[in-house]
This record gives sequence, structure tokens and C-alpha cells, in this order.
Amino acid sequence: VQLVESGGGLVQAGGSLRLSCVASGSIFSINTMGWYRQAPGNQRELVATISTGSSTNYADSVKGRFTISRDNAENTVFLQMNSLKPEDTAVYYCAARRLGLDYWGQGTQVTVSS
Repeated sequence: VQLVESGGGLVQAGGSLRLSCVASGSIFSINTMGWYRQAPGNQRELVATISTGSSTNYADSVKGRFTISRDNAENTVFLQMNSLKPEDTAVYYCAARRLGLDYWGQGTQVTVSS
């Protein structure tokens, strides 16, 4: 499974960004997809996940501001990020779970200026 993220960039506090992640390769049987992030000096942390049935899970820090969605026909998962804060600055990674294995994208930088 290959995952390619896009949509990161520099935005001012209060602004919005939309991340996309396209899965390719052995995509049959991919179930949960999600977004994680890692800021400098910090461990990678969960942002949001979504199942094939569109059940979602969010980190408390992003609830009400971020929305995860997926297009199963296009093998794509999205993360709409609104009301961005400087503490949201991190590299954002797309992840997919397939047959008990986790796959990761290369990451996309999100920088929120104050």
C-alpha cells in the first residue's frame, strides 16, 4: 500500500487547510485510515481516524475544528482543518491499516503562524 499526502502549507492562525491522502497498490481490504502528526521533539500522535463504515475518532485537541472524511471509491481520505492554532504545527502523516499491518505516507508539513 502506498500513501501520498498533499495539501500542507503555511497558514495564519485561525485559517484553514485541507489535507488529502490517496492510497494505491494493494488497497483491497484497507479498513481504518487516519491522520497522525508529529511536532519537533514530540512523539507521533493521533489526530483522527475513520473506518470503512465512516465511524470517526478524534483527538480531544482537534474536536470541533477538524473533520476527517473518506471517499472509498477514490481510495482517498481527507482532513479538513479549521480554526488552526500555532500548536497544530507539525508534520501530518496519513496512515492505513490493512490485514493487521499499518502503512504510512511520507508526511506533509503544516505550519501555523501566530
